Amino acid sequence: MRLLLVEDDPSISVPLRAGLEREGFTVEVVATGAAALAAAPADLVLLDLGLPDIEGPVVCRRLREAGPTPIIVVTARGDEFDRVMLLELGADDYVVKPFGFRELVARIRAVLRRSITAERGGSTDIIEIGGLHIDRRVHRVHFDGAAVTLTPKEYDLLLYLAADPGTVRSRDQLMREVWDEHWWGSTKTLDVHVASLRKKLRPELIETVRSVGYRLAPEATQPR
Repeated sequence: MRLLLVEDDPSISVPLRAGLEREGFTVEVVATGAAALAAAPADLVLLDLGLPDIEGPVVCRRLREAGPTPIIVVTARGDEFDRVMLLELGADDYVVKPFGFRELVARIRAVLRRSITAERGGSTDIIEIGGLHIDRRVHRVHFDGAAVTLTPKEYDLLLYLAADPGTVRSRDQLMREVWDEHWWGSTKTLDVHVASLRKKLRPELIETVRSVGYRLAPEATQPR
């Protein structure tokens, strides 16, 4: 697997690259946001937000707009607002400085594993439920005949709910399966992503089941 490490501090990037290469990864290191945006495609981007030329969140957003490559953000701040903001910008996960190397490697492998699983798409490439059409082969969603632009996590969440429409998924189950079994942040990010999906699709499409979790309501997918 090829990683793109975006880090302008050699005291961090040099040992981190060496450690990741010992873990079997091929690592390209760039020190600026501009270089990150111009770099060759990678299997995963490890993005430090403290860059000298372009603000980290801007780089994150532009990388996400360029394609579905997984992004793990490295940040010195760990408050909930920042975490939710980064996930909304398209990051798949984040680590807060100072972080343990083993934790970072575990997160990299978990994000890559989820990405590969999503690309393979299981046994069914197309999911159609009423007016909802999900094409796993190209990660595209249409609703009522119109294309819908989703962030990677919005897509993963919708796909997980749509795989078994009508079934109630608990909050813990959704965080474990869509995010990460080792996720330690607030589950409020789940509510943020559900709210965004409702806005982009239809408010009643994802139903809240009080004290349990969420379900995709098949009856709400019917064309109007």
